[in-house]
Amino acid sequence: MLDRRAFLIAMAAVSSLASAPAALAADHTAYTRQAFEDAQKAGKPILVEITASWCPTCKAQKQVLGHLLPAAEHANLVVFEVDFDSQKDVVRAFGARMQSTLITFKGATEVGRLVGETRADAIKQLLDATI
Repeated sequence: MLDRRAFLIAMAAVSSLASAPAALAADHTAYTRQAFEDAQKAGKPILVEITASWCPTCKAQKQVLGHLLPAAEHANLVVFEVDFDSQKDVVRAFGARMQSTLITFKGATEVGRLVGETRADAIKQLLDATI
């Protein structure tokens, strides 16, 4: 029978294992033009999320990405988040017309784009085409 101390140790171990996949998660990077260009020059797979804090579709996309990005196959993906409201110049540079836009690149080449899409299979397909 487990005593209280053993139970708490076991719960702490389970808790740390539950967060372990985050170590495999894609690298989230604050968007700067230089960081984006460096990732492109390095030939890295890139995801640009154009998002807004008030947007329910963006929240749904983040939830889906939260499940997909920790997968080992997405470990090398560099993720840049662009705020639709405060980074209008960047939004225009990417040719995005609205928030909830996901754009993927292989190096300097745009591979795909989804706007307003929240289905996990469609988002996974976009990410998979990038790696």
